[in-house]
Amino acid sequence: MKRFVDLFFELDATTRTNAKVAALRRYFEGTPPADAAWGLYFLTGGKLRRLVNSTQLRAWIAERTGLPDWIVDECYQSVGDLAETMALLLGDPGAGTEEPLHRMIAERLRPLGELDKEEQRKRLLLDTWERLDDRQRLVWNKLITGGFRVGVQKTLVARALAELAGVDRSVMSHRLMGGFEATPEAFTALLVPDEGEADPARPYPFFLAHPLAGDPEDLGALDDWQIEWKWDGIRAQVVRRADLTLVWTRGEELVPERYPELVAAAAELPPGTVLDGEILGWRDGTVLPFGELQKRIGRKALGKQLLADVPVRLLAYDLLEHGGDDVRALPQAERRERLAQVVEALGDARIGLSPLVEAPNWSALAALREQSRERRVEGFMLKRRDAPYGTGRAKGPWWKWKVDPFSADMVLIYAQKGHGRRSNLYTDYTFGVWRGDELLPVAKAYSGLTDAEIKRVDRFVRDHTRESFGPVRTVDPELVFELHFEGLNESRRHKSGLALRFPRMARWREDKRPADADRLETLAAMLHSARSDPNEDAVS
Repeated sequence: MKRFVDLFFELDATTRTNAKVAALRRYFEGTPPADAAWGLYFLTGGKLRRLVNSTQLRAWIAERTGLPDWIVDECYQSVGDLAETMALLLGDPGAGTEEPLHRMIAERLRPLGELDKEEQRKRLLLDTWERLDDRQRLVWNKLITGGFRVGVQKTLVARALAELAGVDRSVMSHRLMGGFEATPEAFTALLVPDEGEADPARPYPFFLAHPLAGDPEDLGALDDWQIEWKWDGIRAQVVRRADLTLVWTRGEELVPERYPELVAAAAELPPGTVLDGEILGWRDGTVLPFGELQKRIGRKALGKQLLADVPVRLLAYDLLEHGGDDVRALPQAERRERLAQVVEALGDARIGLSPLVEAPNWSALAALREQSRERRVEGFMLKRRDAPYGTGRAKGPWWKWKVDPFSADMVLIYAQKGHGRRSNLYTDYTFGVWRGDELLPVAKAYSGLTDAEIKRVDRFVRDHTRESFGPVRTVDPELVFELHFEGLNESRRHKSGLALRFPRMARWREDKRPADADRLETLAAMLHSARSDPNEDAVS
């Protein structure tokens, strides 16, 4: 465990990419496979089921330290991270342990879920916590609470392992797709030379686009680019190999049971075919609002009524494997030609071809982009016709040229402290709009302000608190902010009847009074506009 803890602090202490990769490589190179496997599991986002209730953990800390429960809770609110709070309050650290990480997981962490509360308390308080030093306690607590995070991207982990194995980064990224089982055999298999092997169930790493912030004319001739609508759905790969037909989302979730109609359609694809595309709610030749598709997200058991109300379709926009061959290195234009042939030969409306957009020049394309909301799309995807299908988010080959977001002026009504480095500042805000003389909460946001503005708002919250409800403060409704958001849906869970997608603060409107903020009717009109039926020609 000591090597893993040392790696955590080494990664946390630097922002330099090369330093992080070097630290990762040293760790994987010098750590036995049984421990390295678990290190890799946690570094790439793997989590164990939470084995101990957080309320119980706070109670045990109070018991261990002799502090009242309310002081422990106040410390937690101030620090913002339960694992760090526990490590700070415990005091009197042990000498540290040399026990291997895999044994700590197998003998001390996983068994907690099978013990009653008293046995859990003894295992934690009287044994494990007492053995660990300060640094080990912090990391151990993060594993217990399921809050283990460190500033390293999965792409950097793949890069370090690729260097160690002597294979291309794209090969290692592919090996890591679809989840990693924390066993020494699985870790050792990652480091074998590249022999063109492939797990038949494994998808490819998704290629991602950068947002286009400048003038599209700076990209050069329009003829060099393949233009598609940017669909507002779920990015997915359909994998058809041997007798397998699978659906993978960009989040590396295997979800065939959620989209049985797509599995049925894809089962007729030739073996050795992998499609990249967007899952959309689709009915009567028209794309449905994303809010409708959300009804199927997270559902493992789908009733007949839901399947009938929200049928789905895959609009394919890339071909990654054809005839069993990896074709990602081929130019975009050639992959598109092959994709069109595959979709046409399939002849199943449940898997369609994402249409291309034609325009004589960039100005005409910009005018078409203004129709995005009416067509229920987010703008355009711009893809170089000569570009291969890459790995990760590389600047240049693909751009997303999104339509301008929705915008509304709202009043700050609630505030809560942030987490981590912002745990002592009020940075998480709730905003409201007017319904009559009442401010109704409609959005929560925590990003978009400068550090200086955050400090000013924090001061305001402390000086203008009306009431406190646990960590939340109600403040005088005096500050107005412009919020941007990508969309909005009806919601029975919210008093306002609306839920906003991806709200963020665009600017502090110090030039406006609270009475100048928008009204609920304005947002309702936006919803009506977003839900109006698009032209049939728009999404053929």
